[in-house]
Amino acid sequence: VQLVESGGGVVQAGDSLRLSCADSSGTAMFSGYAMGWWRRRPGKDREFVAAIRTSGTTYHLVFLEGRFSISKDNAKNTLYLQMNSLLPNDTAIYYCAARWGDAANYGDPGSYGYWGRGTQVTVTS
Repeated sequence: VQLVESGGGVVQAGDSLRLSCADSSGTAMFSGYAMGWWRRRPGKDREFVAAIRTSGTTYHLVFLEGRFSISKDNAKNTLYLQMNSLLPNDTAIYYCAARWGDAANYGDPGSYGYWGRGTQVTVTS
């Protein structure tokens, strides 16, 4: 897979954004990839945001649950991250990642072999 994120931008606190991560390789095996979203906030390490297994089971960082939601459309070879009630603290570069098959540790960035270049999300107060 070759991953390209889009949908970032500058928004105000309380707004919503939907990030997309499209596979540009056109693989017919997209459904076989487990995927995730990560972010890097200013001055901080990369952190896990959400993941989705090949079965469709999802995981979210606990304190983001309820505001952020990951989903995957295998027919469109696209991963999504719906972000609601955005806060200035959500300002970050958001990256999508993929691995073939499911990982025992979906929260380990080393489990993912494919990464996009990221999309910037800036939330103003």
